[in-house]
Amino acid sequence: MTAPSIFISHGSPMFALEPGLLGPNLRAIGRSLRGLTAVLVVSPHWQTRGVCVGSSAAPETIHDFGGFPPPLYQLQYPAPGAPALARDAAELLAQAGFEVALDERRGLDHGAWVPLRYLLPDADVPVFQVSLPQHIDAAGALRLGQALAPLRERGVLVIGSGSLTHNLYEFRQHIRDPEYAQQFVDWIRAAVAARDVEALVDYRRRAPHAQRAHPTEEHYLPLLVAVGAGADTDPARLVEGGMTYGVLSMDSFAFGLPEASPG
Repeated sequence: MTAPSIFISHGSPMFALEPGLLGPNLRAIGRSLRGLTAVLVVSPHWQTRGVCVGSSAAPETIHDFGGFPPPLYQLQYPAPGAPALARDAAELLAQAGFEVALDERRGLDHGAWVPLRYLLPDADVPVFQVSLPQHIDAAGALRLGQALAPLRERGVLVIGSGSLTHNLYEFRQHIRDPEYAQQFVDWIRAAVAARDVEALVDYRRRAPHAQRAHPTEEHYLPLLVAVGAGADTDPARLVEGGMTYGVLSMDSFAFGLPEASPG
């Protein structure tokens, strides 16, 4: 099968305990997926100088956050790794001009395992991560996704895990101003629906409130990874997630889903 590519907003780690609107929608998508050989996740919570590919055969569940309720730290996602596919991914990235290394010890950060608890709750599909280079820009993130795209033909689901809006200062200061965040989200929705890749890459200049929605870019860039991994002919589908805490959009997007799948 040709697997889809998906951008998933994982928001706060509390998403693991609070499914909201997105959790059930991810479950519905997961039930539609058949024949996956592995899941590849690019998350902003693993940034490296070049690109690293996790090649552990049994990646641990990393609780890379602090100050949250104790039950969150008890959650595990015991999916196996995919060392052979990780090596193939590294080769594709090297062929595309990226500096690449393998990491046999890296586990799954919460940008990977939190959404996967909803999408593939049985943890029976192998999972590996590709890091986000520290100084990559939007065009580079798109190129990263394009380099990984051939893996989809081998049944590898490519996930860019980030957040459609991610102003943590306002989140922590309890500033609740959903109007600006929704204007940014509406612009992204329209650009994705039109497959206007040029606009999505140039969002910093074109999108309303882009700097406020993303004071730093790392949680936006996985969207470009998912877009890059998707073919031009793949239908783009909005996966509604709503707005949590007044400023964190959980909206997500899937490219090339089976036609019968909900979401």
